[in-house]
Amino acid sequence: MKSRRLLLSSSLLCAGLYVVVAGQPSSPAPAASALRWFKGNTHTHTLNSDGDSSPDDVVRWYRDHKYNFLVLTDHNYLTSVDGLNALHGADDKFLVVKGEEVSSGFQSRPLHINALNPDRLVPPSREGSTVAAVLQNNVDAIRMAGGVPHINHPNFGWAITADDLAGLRNNKLFEVYNGHPMVNNAGGSGHPSLEQTWDTLLSRGILLFGLATDDAHEFKKLDDLSSSRPGMGWVMVRAEKLEAKAIVAAIERGDFYASTGVELAAYEATATAITLKVKPRLWGSQPSENMWAGYRITFIGKGGAVLQEVEGTDATYTVKGSEGYVRARITQSDGKAAWTQPVVVGR
Repeated sequence: MKSRRLLLSSSLLCAGLYVVVAGQPSSPAPAASALRWFKGNTHTHTLNSDGDSSPDDVVRWYRDHKYNFLVLTDHNYLTSVDGLNALHGADDKFLVVKGEEVSSGFQSRPLHINALNPDRLVPPSREGSTVAAVLQNNVDAIRMAGGVPHINHPNFGWAITADDLAGLRNNKLFEVYNGHPMVNNAGGSGHPSLEQTWDTLLSRGILLFGLATDDAHEFKKLDDLSSSRPGMGWVMVRAEKLEAKAIVAAIERGDFYASTGVELAAYEATATAITLKVKPRLWGSQPSENMWAGYRITFIGKGGAVLQEVEGTDATYTVKGSEGYVRARITQSDGKAAWTQPVVVGR
């Protein structure tokens, strides 16, 4: 059957998780047989800005905790990764990617945009008469430096609204979850949650892909639940190889899902149905304590409407064609979650 217009990437098959989506990707997707899954984080800090640990110690934490890649994103500083990769990098196992958190502002609002794998340092710009104008100037500067932008923690300082994001050009990524304790993921004080902001933009026909990151600053306070610790959020990226350009290109295509602790075993999106399967998690440190986590799978469409909810590890949503888009949120019984990228239908 010929696929309806589904705006993500080409047919993908890798590591037991099968995806079929078609349409008008920004760049051609690799052949399905060449793709693999890589766990990574795109937002982390070191002593080179306001982190508490050296780049070596930071990289070591992620390598030791079975990540495949890490982007170092110090504020307005491009940390060199050549020596770090010489020490910690390993073909097909672990990679450090260049990055910068381009940190600017408008009046009292903090405006932060990550640059993924730029060719050079991107000086922050505060030029512009609105939040949107300042954001656009910095997005453009990141693109000029060969980097891929992603908008960070819009609700930090209540800085960035859906209207601010709606007119941005050449940006496809934003953080739907950030692990820093001060960023207001869930909204409040009359402000929408980041998921609500996402649905507002998607409902306007603006396709954005949602990242989860930890925004880690503190590696010496791992037991302090109020600190900005590592491991709070990450992405699972499907790419042909563990190489910086391939990883960043896959992220920009939307070939990933975001997670704070849920892992998918299968995901398929066709013209007629969206199906996913969760890899269940077994809890407990002793055999007598072990129990399986519970899961709720929620399919969401235009306006943030709940299209279907399923209790369990397997779910299928039958596409009707009028949803505008369909994305899924998978919630684990301890509150951990995962988010699939929106599939646009009916346009």
